[in-house]
Amino acid sequence: MLGGKSAYAVECRAQGFIGTDFDIREDLTGRFPDKWRDFNREWVPHFLQINPEKSKVSAGLASGQLWTVSRGLALGDVILSPTGKAGELFAGVITGDYYFSPDGPLPHRRPVEWIPGVILREGLTATLRSSLGYGATVCELTHHSEEIESLISLSEGGDPEPGSDPAVFALESMLEEFLVSNWSKTVLGKDYDIFTDGDEVIGRQYPTDTGPMDILAISKDLKTLLVVELKRDRASDKVVGQIQRYMGYVLSEVASEDQEVRGVIVALDDDLRIRQALRVAPTIDFYRYEVDFRLLPASNLVGDV
Repeated sequence: MLGGKSAYAVECRAQGFIGTDFDIREDLTGRFPDKWRDFNREWVPHFLQINPEKSKVSAGLASGQLWTVSRGLALGDVILSPTGKAGELFAGVITGDYYFSPDGPLPHRRPVEWIPGVILREGLTATLRSSLGYGATVCELTHHSEEIESLISLSEGGDPEPGSDPAVFALESMLEEFLVSNWSKTVLGKDYDIFTDGDEVIGRQYPTDTGPMDILAISKDLKTLLVVELKRDRASDKVVGQIQRYMGYVLSEVASEDQEVRGVIVALDDDLRIRQALRVAPTIDFYRYEVDFRLLPASNLVGDV
């Protein structure tokens, strides 16, 4: 996302760059360590000094995304960016290292070779559209690489990749979007709110040093941080270990001294292995979700004629 509501997308395309701001107006050349967590240790306190009204969660996300764009993206990485027009995306390739441009918008920049044309959201699979619904500046789309490469090939006039299926729909991959959209109606929504920064949801796919967690929420009394992990196709022992790693990160890097951290695993099926593993993890709860899908005769919808 190039500026709020993609305000700078057209300018970035015309001038061949992507960039970030985050209120840090100094040249950071040579100051990006290899790991974003090391960068955050230095810049989260700095960010909070500049923006005392922000939370530690917001500061960590801003610093991590500044590092990702400036240092984490590799030469040759493909990026997608909303154009500012509904349903359209620009695509481009990272072609150079970080540079600082103090006189323009988004001063922390990377050069980009933009690919001609636009990509239409309506042509994407439901799972990729869901991932693009993430509200913060940067999200990772590596697990959609085959589809994205196919889309870029088509935008350049090529043929689709063999075996690609743009109509693939996976129910469980839509769970995160559904849960976020309907959070207030769930049992979790009674006591917790997904982390937001103003109108922006930042508690979805919140980055950690072992990958992004699905959802980060906070209790309405602000005393408890909640890590929500959705069990998709992973083995039970892996999802338990993963959420424990996320909780450890939140405890050490995000939570204040007076906040506790809890976890929730959400799965489609009851799982004995998860239940057994959680017997020795009292700070993690387990929830099942149900899907009720029915087809009704039209007469039941509009009344008998």
